[in-house]
Amino acid sequence: MPPPVPARSCGEDIPFLLAELGVETVFGMPGVHSLEFYRTLADAGIAHISVRHEQGAGFMADGYARASGRPGVALVISGPGVTNAATALGQAHSDSVPVLLLTPAVALEDLGLGAGALHEIVDQRGLTAPVAGLSAVAHTPAQAAELIARAFARFATLRPRPAHVSVPLDVLEAPAAPRRPSVAALHRPGPDPAGVRALAARMQAARAPVVLAGGGAVAAAPDLRALVEASGALFVSTIAGKGILPDDHPLSLGATLQRPATRHAVAEADFVLAIGTEIAEPDLYVTADAEAAEPPGTSEGRPTLRLGAGFGRIDLDPEVMLRPRAPDIGLVSDAALAVRALLEAGGWRPPAQDTAARAAAIRAQNAAAMSPLERVHQTVLMAIRRGLPEQALVYADMCQIAYTGCITFPVQQPGRWHFPMGFGTLGHALPAAIGGKLARPDLPVAALVGDGGLQFTLQELATAAEHRLALPILLWDNDALAEIAVFMRSRQIPPVGVRPPNPDFAALAAAYGIAHTAPLTPSEITGAVGAALAAPGPTLIQIRQQAFEP
Repeated sequence: MPPPVPARSCGEDIPFLLAELGVETVFGMPGVHSLEFYRTLADAGIAHISVRHEQGAGFMADGYARASGRPGVALVISGPGVTNAATALGQAHSDSVPVLLLTPAVALEDLGLGAGALHEIVDQRGLTAPVAGLSAVAHTPAQAAELIARAFARFATLRPRPAHVSVPLDVLEAPAAPRRPSVAALHRPGPDPAGVRALAARMQAARAPVVLAGGGAVAAAPDLRALVEASGALFVSTIAGKGILPDDHPLSLGATLQRPATRHAVAEADFVLAIGTEIAEPDLYVTADAEAAEPPGTSEGRPTLRLGAGFGRIDLDPEVMLRPRAPDIGLVSDAALAVRALLEAGGWRPPAQDTAARAAAIRAQNAAAMSPLERVHQTVLMAIRRGLPEQALVYADMCQIAYTGCITFPVQQPGRWHFPMGFGTLGHALPAAIGGKLARPDLPVAALVGDGGLQFTLQELATAAEHRLALPILLWDNDALAEIAVFMRSRQIPPVGVRPPNPDFAALAAAYGIAHTAPLTPSEITGAVGAALAAPGPTLIQIRQQAFEP
């Protein structure tokens, strides 16, 4: 039996429970309703990172989780704190990131009444339920401990979705539960052996197999590489799976599902094995620039993916099994366990055809299909790449140069390119990169953000400056919401609201006490990135699009 809990209030005890669950850092902003959480944070050995907006707390917790592989925790007030953080929960839900949002709630006697209590939401649980795997209100101290432990149990065993636990004010002040739940070492489920044998047989019988891997397969990367090489399959990743195979691997097409040549190769396969991916609409996103560059009458419209003659699937989430079509063989399993079991099934003989030559030809087609703007982006992206060590973590925002980077930025290791593809929130990159750098101070970390997106969360420059983070913030400045502007023009819509005037970014950096530079050549970009990684604080590297256009 776990030892008795010392005489504390519920609020005082929660930090100790978090510490037992492995939490070392929380991101938040104290408010009058959340003070009970703060009494013992330091005593429990938990660092508190102060944010300037609750959305930043959610995004930092997200970035922390992506970098560390451990759940990120955001601690904010009830009511407006919850609504502000809900966008970050939506992004974590879409991208399967384990984030715990911990908040107070109005007192039990006020729950659901709409009586005008401070920070009141009539149904706070209902507000976050659509963007969380678990959203619950604790009615007793014992429930508070149980719900937090349950969130971590879900993180460890299920597809990681964010969780929101609300603890009413009077519950926070009540005596802690006599005993906390004991969270044992938990493991994700492995594959059915008969299913493994059947899937291995189908893969081995295929003459032109394709392996399609997403973010759920990142932990399987070493064995997945061995499986691809043993089967002679073409390899394609989603953006979340970027780097599972090095982009320069001879069998890899990289994260290029947006390109027609890659989608054609998947459609022509005699067996496609999808691992750890929903194969969702954003995985196939075609940018406005690419759409506009196509000759009249050739646009594919909303892209779809045909999955070849045979289809197998490995995924931890049973709900994705039937999308976009039911697999011939499906394994509900942790990807790493399933891939290892496939390898151990034996009997692997690569197909006789030269898959590497096919992959090279498709890569050449994809490169030839780049638009003029994407080539401008690629010049800048390669300059950034030369300035960043291979192991660097890059957090990219929703902006045109990052859309290109999702496809073309070279990545040789998994979990190094982080992009808010599914929910598509602007402003994710800066706070997420701050969370990533705090999680992994031993690794280089950079943020790539557009001029519009930066202004969603630019107040977190103060957080980066406060903690003296050596963080290159690569600002792609094209004076516009350029992606939307192109879509408007291509659809004969008068451009509205897509050219808002920008602030003076150099003066803005100075106001926050951080360095600013504006490189004008690729070599200057590379040098600026290297200098920023060695600086005693963040550096805003402003890259003007017009300086790199022909």
